[in-house]
Amino acid sequence: MKTIYRKLLFLVLLLPFCAMAQNKVEGTVVDNVSGQPIPGVNVKIEGSSTGASTGFDGKFQLSNVKPTDVLSISYMGYATRTIAVGSQTSLTIKLQEDSNQLKEVVVQVGYGTVKKKDATGTISVLGTKDFNKGPVVSADAMITGRVAGMQVINGGGSPGESAVIRIRGGSSLTASNDPLYVIDGVPTQAGGVQGGRNPLSTINQNNIESISVLKDASATAIYGSRASNGVVIITTKKGKTGDIKVSYNGVFQVSQISNKVDVLSTDEFKSVVDQYGTPAQKALVGTSSTDWQDQIYRTAFGTDNNIAVGGGVDNVTYRASVGYANLQGILLRDNLQRTTFQAGLVGNFFDKQLRVEINNNTASLVNNYSNRGAIGAAVGYDPTRPVKNDDGTYSQWYNANGTYQILTLRNPVSLIQQNNNYGTSFRSIGNAQIDYKPNFIPGLKATANFGIDNNDGVGYGDNSLDFLNGQTGTGYGNTYEHTQNSYNKLMDLYANYNSTIGAVDGVYDVTAGYSYQNFRNTNSGFAYNYEQNKYTYDLENPNTVNLQSFFARGNFTFANKYLVTASYRLDGTSRFTPDNRWSGFPAVALGWKVNEEGFLKDVESVSTLKLRLSWGITGQQDLPGKYYPSLPLYQSSDTASQYPLGGAYYSTLRPQAYNSDLKWEETTSWNAGIDFGFFQNRFTGSVDVYQKDTKDLLLNTQNPSFFGFSNYGDYNVGAMTNKGIEVALSADIIKNDDWNWNLGGNITFQNSEITALTTDSANTPGIAVGGISGGTGNTIQNHQVGYAPNAFFVYEQAYGADGKPLDGVVIDRNQDGKIDDLDKYRYHKPAADAFYGVNTSVSYKNWLLAMNFRGSWGNFNYNNVDSNAGTVKTVLISPSYINNGMNNLLETGFLQTSDRQYLSDYYVQKADFFRMDNVSLGYTFDQKDDKGAIIQLTGAVQNVFVVTEYTGLDPEVVNPGNSVGIDNNIYPRPITFTLGLNVNF
Repeated sequence: MKTIYRKLLFLVLLLPFCAMAQNKVEGTVVDNVSGQPIPGVNVKIEGSSTGASTGFDGKFQLSNVKPTDVLSISYMGYATRTIAVGSQTSLTIKLQEDSNQLKEVVVQVGYGTVKKKDATGTISVLGTKDFNKGPVVSADAMITGRVAGMQVINGGGSPGESAVIRIRGGSSLTASNDPLYVIDGVPTQAGGVQGGRNPLSTINQNNIESISVLKDASATAIYGSRASNGVVIITTKKGKTGDIKVSYNGVFQVSQISNKVDVLSTDEFKSVVDQYGTPAQKALVGTSSTDWQDQIYRTAFGTDNNIAVGGGVDNVTYRASVGYANLQGILLRDNLQRTTFQAGLVGNFFDKQLRVEINNNTASLVNNYSNRGAIGAAVGYDPTRPVKNDDGTYSQWYNANGTYQILTLRNPVSLIQQNNNYGTSFRSIGNAQIDYKPNFIPGLKATANFGIDNNDGVGYGDNSLDFLNGQTGTGYGNTYEHTQNSYNKLMDLYANYNSTIGAVDGVYDVTAGYSYQNFRNTNSGFAYNYEQNKYTYDLENPNTVNLQSFFARGNFTFANKYLVTASYRLDGTSRFTPDNRWSGFPAVALGWKVNEEGFLKDVESVSTLKLRLSWGITGQQDLPGKYYPSLPLYQSSDTASQYPLGGAYYSTLRPQAYNSDLKWEETTSWNAGIDFGFFQNRFTGSVDVYQKDTKDLLLNTQNPSFFGFSNYGDYNVGAMTNKGIEVALSADIIKNDDWNWNLGGNITFQNSEITALTTDSANTPGIAVGGISGGTGNTIQNHQVGYAPNAFFVYEQAYGADGKPLDGVVIDRNQDGKIDDLDKYRYHKPAADAFYGVNTSVSYKNWLLAMNFRGSWGNFNYNNVDSNAGTVKTVLISPSYINNGMNNLLETGFLQTSDRQYLSDYYVQKADFFRMDNVSLGYTFDQKDDKGAIIQLTGAVQNVFVVTEYTGLDPEVVNPGNSVGIDNNIYPRPITFTLGLNVNF
């Protein structure tokens, strides 16, 4: 019996020493659902600095582990697990997705990824759950109003219409202000081609997995020369391991015009002519009553269908999709047909040391561009004339001898029906990325990324032989064809290394590499005039821009709460001479995860609290349409300078304007921000304060007399400052098994000011911009030191005792007894002081209701429609023909318009608005069988309503060239009703 007691006593005494024994522990971390290994998982011994990360195969290994130790296993998007080691030496750990952490999914940044909670830059990430709900048919429509600091303004109501996207207001005056778009690792070329439409319309929205918007210099500087205006990274969907999954998305839509330009009715028109017209003009009034806007607009129908197949085995996953859309515009004959193909393949080989990813997004577009000249003609054409004459010809204005009057407006319906404008385009964006992670250097990964962006387009059309009844001198029977090819080649070579620093409980991740990108653009074409039997040829004109870069970045984390990011990029461009070709772009950012500090770590109500501070420099060299602005070259002349030879006409050559001193435009940015989340991230948000200072602005401005080969030239002159505050909030107000209610919103306060130009004197007239219709060579906007870009530069309108504006009378502001340009002043600006977006979604069991709102204040428009057609003179324009006018002339009583009146501040109008972008209601049918299909039916309305004081057609106006704030007969945005079907099986 004593022997037994002695043995028990011995075991009791031995237990503490067993507890102190050290072992090696290894294991594999896998997804709880798919069973697939998860690379990059953090495995750490609680209370110590010892830890490891899993490799591509999900495996890890730890040494010197005590049986009493507890392992903490964490990975973004998954719930953190803790496991007591005990006597275990080999572990299989399953991680479960955590809905509270899904907002922390890996964020795409330049040449890599980062966890959102560890990001030091200002980055907004939108996944499929964040996109605007309901059936949308373009990528830009998915994110409209969703990102603080980012404005998305659709250019009009045509299907596939280009959108103007501005991140933090842009940084340039005449260089590009478009953000850089990176699609599956390929930085794409801005703009479209002949025969094409909005570049974003070439990406099928059903294939997009996530969109990351990089806003501050810390996030964007790794892209250097192309990142002054922000970066938009689009990642398409990839296949997942498992059985084949098939999904179908279908949309049927109906669009109608929701608002028309307020022109004189037939009776009002007749009254004006009767009151002010001469006997000859009164005799021109017809007997018809034609609403020309009703004649050119229609109820439009459209369908968009997409089917995708995806799946995979352990080593290889795949996804492919095919889509076809046929969308009518509300303008007669306007039509877009889009066929898309997407394929993605991911393979892991050699025990997952080698990863190969191949992506391709291809789109083919067939366009019928209805003649948009009909939009303006429908506003001004005589409403007392019929669409067609009794003999079936289109009614037009003729001289007494029966010939067509050249200077008149043309019949709006004939402009559409007798003018053909077509276009076809093909765009293929693809890449092959190879990642190699050698076993002999843990933590090292080498990457080679090869990409292409091939964009071909043809625009062609003609005027019918019976256009304007085939009369001599009218240009009937013209035909044309213009071809453009844009080919972009990319090669990125870089290496990434990550490891830990045990002494300071630190983790670091460094990346360095080289990027090569070459853009080649070719244009060719011809035009033929049937009446003159004359061909005009465009010389084939290949142009090339080459960009090369060396870059490096380091991300450092200390004690899981102190974050440092530093990057540097050395960029070279062929646009500038060797002396100015290269420029460096550094950036640094700091972050502090305050919630990881001891005084907050145990406060359950605080889920996230991070402070951020960043500084960086980005560059700009993109002068749209200019490939060699620094080199002395010759260019093809225009059609007025062609030389006849052998019955054909050929273009001559002339010197091209250039500036050998051109150099980089540079933007220095500061950003301070805070990210927060409370109550298990049920309430999240961020606040950012930023300032961007741009110097050496690339500005296209007027040359001195007798200087250069052009009236205008490109120079580095001036500076500009952008400041702003961005606030974004999101709250899961109700979240239980049956009900979910999410409410989100963002608001941005912004201010831009030109701080220097060619001269710093505020008394000079500045630089005139913003051409308008009416008069000859009139402009309505101005760049000047001390003011916002594109400020309206106008006369002050004089008013009578009755409060009505006086026709042609403006204020002598400098009181020198005469009216001239010195009396003009800068009055408001087109950019908003603030813009905002609000979104909400409510789900109850299988039902989902979602709504999106958007608005702005402090922005103004110049109503060029009223100014150009709002006087009696525009109605009684000639003794031999008359035009319709705007209803506004009944309010003003303006009889005639001088150039002075066009430039009156009376036409600069407040354009604040509140718009309901869309509302959708969806129902998901119960799945009766685990292997059955999941079916969702959704109804939606887009462009539901807009509340505004602006008297024009729409407060959001964008003109060709992306100038904002001048309203001149835009393509109306329709109200669209859609029905969508989504099936997954």
